[in-house]
Amino acid sequence: MAVVTGTQILVIGHDDVERLLPMDRCIEVMANTLASLSRGQAVNPLRAVVRLPNPPNMLGLMPAALSEPKIFGAKVISVFPGNRAAGLESHQGFVALFESDEGRPVALVDASAITGIRTAAVSAVATRALANPDAGDLTLLGSGTQARTHFEAMLAVRPIRRVRVWSPNPERLARFAVDEAERHGIEVVAMGSARLAVDGAEIVCTVTAAREPILEGSWLSAGSHLNAVGSSTPTTRELDAEAIGRARFFVDRRESTLAESGDFLAAVREGVVDESHIAGEIGEVLNGTVDGRRSADEVTLFKSLGLAVEDLAAAHEVLLRARKVGAGTSVGL
Repeated sequence: MAVVTGTQILVIGHDDVERLLPMDRCIEVMANTLASLSRGQAVNPLRAVVRLPNPPNMLGLMPAALSEPKIFGAKVISVFPGNRAAGLESHQGFVALFESDEGRPVALVDASAITGIRTAAVSAVATRALANPDAGDLTLLGSGTQARTHFEAMLAVRPIRRVRVWSPNPERLARFAVDEAERHGIEVVAMGSARLAVDGAEIVCTVTAAREPILEGSWLSAGSHLNAVGSSTPTTRELDAEAIGRARFFVDRRESTLAESGDFLAAVREGVVDESHIAGEIGEVLNGTVDGRRSADEVTLFKSLGLAVEDLAAAHEVLLRARKVGAGTSVGL
């Protein structure tokens, strides 16, 4: 039997990803993916993390397989938190896509752009499902890439009227407020503290690199919705236990939350909640098997950890569009 050699893969860079994955389209792709995951139509093992000799730097491996579209692969990404101080991306790497008929690798897609867009799109899916329909007072805690993409994502799903932002980096905070106000044509007010920024907010997105809580549950207003995004390891948290305990609590995936969410695990250790506090996965809300918001005054919280199925689905969408417009660089293996 002859052996066929010479696989071609498409390499798609950061700028092409941002051009080919508009937020509104990514939101729909993420909604379909999360609903499929909760129906058992995808495989998403827990991520593997290699702690590097120069902490807190690490290497992450996030494999997954989807039934629709029929793809599998992994995101391979380095996390170097210190890069932020130098104006560099803290998360760098690629998403490797394989097709399911013959197991051929078909694409390598820039992971930092995929992560930035799909993470915010998932928060938008949760906000669309859980926040009050007229929620328009937005607070962003953080001023990096995820703050920028979350701003755009929230505009796509709710009638945002006011935006306040806080960050522990005053210089970057001021620059973010000016740049994003100009980009979206909405006034963005830089606040002097997280508490002042959160006061009266109807939607709150925490997108920081904090290791200890920067938001207290007592600050949250009745009827607010919170997307907690920044912490994705068992030893870091953005929220205190009261924020977890007073909210109707939703997750991207139960197994990941119980193994990786520092926000939730700390609240469990402090005796505020237990596993039964998880109301459901956001995919279950989308599928109609779990109720979302039950009243206008209820506080809802979505804990996002980031899943490989999200990366693969977003990268596949980019691949389809790249093929249509001739983007990317084909490389022979």
